Amino acid sequence: MARSNDEVAALFHEYADLISITGGDAFRTRTYEKAARSIGGYHADVSTLDVKGLQEIPNVGKSIAEKVVEYFRSGKVSAVEELRAKIPAGVRRLTAIPTLGPRKASVLHEELGISSVEELADAIHEERLRDLRGFGPKTEENILHGIELLQSSGERVLLDAAMDVADDIVAELSRVTGCRRCTYAGSLRRYRETIGDVDVLAAAGKSEPVMQAFTELPYVSEIIAHGGKKTSIRTTKGLSVDLRVVPPDSWGAALQYFTGSKAHNIRTRELAVHQKLKLSEYGLFDAESGEKIVSQTEEEVYARLGLPWIPPTLREDRGEIEAGLHGELPGLIEEGDIKGDLHTHTDLTDGLAPLEEMVAAAAERGYAYYAITDHGPNLYMQRMTDERMLAQRDRVRELDGSFGGKRGKGGKGMRLLHGAELNIDPDGDVDWPEEFLAGFDLCVASVHSHFNQEREAMTRRIVRACENPYVNIIGHPTTRIIGKRPGVDADLDAIFAACARTGTALEINAHPDRLDLRDEDILRARRHGVKFAVDSDAHAVLHLANLRYGVGTAQRGWLTKDDVINTWPETRLRRFLRKGRTGRGAHG
Repeated sequence: MARSNDEVAALFHEYADLISITGGDAFRTRTYEKAARSIGGYHADVSTLDVKGLQEIPNVGKSIAEKVVEYFRSGKVSAVEELRAKIPAGVRRLTAIPTLGPRKASVLHEELGISSVEELADAIHEERLRDLRGFGPKTEENILHGIELLQSSGERVLLDAAMDVADDIVAELSRVTGCRRCTYAGSLRRYRETIGDVDVLAAAGKSEPVMQAFTELPYVSEIIAHGGKKTSIRTTKGLSVDLRVVPPDSWGAALQYFTGSKAHNIRTRELAVHQKLKLSEYGLFDAESGEKIVSQTEEEVYARLGLPWIPPTLREDRGEIEAGLHGELPGLIEEGDIKGDLHTHTDLTDGLAPLEEMVAAAAERGYAYYAITDHGPNLYMQRMTDERMLAQRDRVRELDGSFGGKRGKGGKGMRLLHGAELNIDPDGDVDWPEEFLAGFDLCVASVHSHFNQEREAMTRRIVRACENPYVNIIGHPTTRIIGKRPGVDADLDAIFAACARTGTALEINAHPDRLDLRDEDILRARRHGVKFAVDSDAHAVLHLANLRYGVGTAQRGWLTKDDVINTWPETRLRRFLRKGRTGRGAHG
């Protein structure tokens, strides 16, 4: 289930917005934003901590700690309630629109009386915003796109939130006497980036004990339907979960049926019909006699249809049926193939944990190598200097090989790479001159500002970064934040071609609110011959585990181990990172 930390983080993010809307001090706004990020990434459950324990969390002082305690004692924070009461509900509704900040929402309400998403859309179409300072045609376009994002997301939740719920339910139901098998299915098993509702499948001779245990879970707020074959509940977080219980000998057919997208399932049923068969959640049957042919495993079902087993992440009718029939399905990358994480942060910039803690946690994951890539100085709020970065490099060299990981030749431990996440400026320049960049083992370069540049300028900006001989990876390439910020407007095919030409990898950022590149973009980039890096972009120890979502997204883009540079042995990886250069000053 969602952690208490996430609840508090969401509350403080809202409080920061409320402070901003009411014209409060910008420093105070940033204080709560920082506290929200720190609490969200903290390893311990904040609901179990007292004021003193809470103050050990970075960016959490006594006042904030007392608010956390108040929240778990009374279910609310009086300071937040007071600000909510001062702000019209209409303004708060408008702030839910991605791309529309709290200040602009307040202006729209005060100047035009707009208090709903629908009213705002009408006002834009009637061109009533253009008389307001700071609201030009480009702003209107961005707001309309934000409204589309809001409406398309509907009641959907991010992949990790749904996965937390599903993992917990599967673990609980698997303990029920008589439950032979249990797992999640549907779009969650296919690793879609957002999930409408969670599908859970169980196999049992008798369904009643499993259904009963399901309805008695502590976070059930409503039982929508309760039956022998299917029960639906809503959790206290508003997420709908459907449980289906099937006989054990129907497990494979049911798992295939309830996992595939609608389009994929239509194709498999068509294959069955052509062979005078009938496919359902109970099995594959002879269409004339009704005799069951196979049903116990997915592999049996697919094999009888003339197909190899198709990985769940490919079941979207994007050519996987044809590839299967011709023996051309890719051997997809798996999480166990990842040999290291190439984009992570420490508390030297905006991470929460010290270098030693991040390295130790990476070693526990069994990595062969691990990169530290704190922000460069052009993101001025990170307070980076040459001296601080060089001091970190010295410490990285001291720690290199001293932690576990997958031991290589000579029994050395996990190798450390010292890198940086550079900021791609509006003209395509990055932090530091080439002679300083030459000292890094790798550089990730990302767009962090000026997201609304015109298409041609944005394309040129990113292509120029690719052409920099010291840029190895383009981080979160479209900059999107799911449901909150659209991707930049750029000619992605031109960028993909530049990456292939220059030997620059594209990141698949595994953070669940990014998953950037998207699966559709990965498919296109792969056709250009691009290589990829699946990275966590971890800002806390807990974030390292997000890599599973990046791997799932890579699978949806049909990627193999050979496509992903951080599945390669260290020697091959370092050759790639040299980007054709010779005589580098990097450690190596």
